[in-house]
Amino acid sequence: MFPGMNAKKMQGMMKKMGISQTQLNVNRVVFEMDDGNMVIDDPSVLKVMMQGQETYQITGEAVEEAGESFSDEDVAMVVEKSGKSEDEVRAALEESDGDIAEAIMGLQ
Repeated sequence: MFPGMNAKKMQGMMKKMGISQTQLNVNRVVFEMDDGNMVIDDPSVLKVMMQGQETYQITGEAVEEAGESFSDEDVAMVVEKSGKSEDEVRAALEESDGDIAEAIMGLQ
């Protein structure tokens, strides 16, 4: 943390200030957002307790996963209008980037 400072001495100072750190064994961290997910595989996660507050420090390489550009309601509507299976409809919606009209036309 600070160059040239003994790690044991630093831990002792932090303990006196009421700060504790715990390394967590975590395989994956996922941040779910409105427009997709941010995923960190094999992260280094540190749980820090300070003044009754829990804080998590996450280190690792993040990869963004795009969310679907259509909802389950969109799928149900296209299934109803086209008479096709849910799998066929999802594939058509993915191909049309969520454009319902284009997906229905492509399924006919």
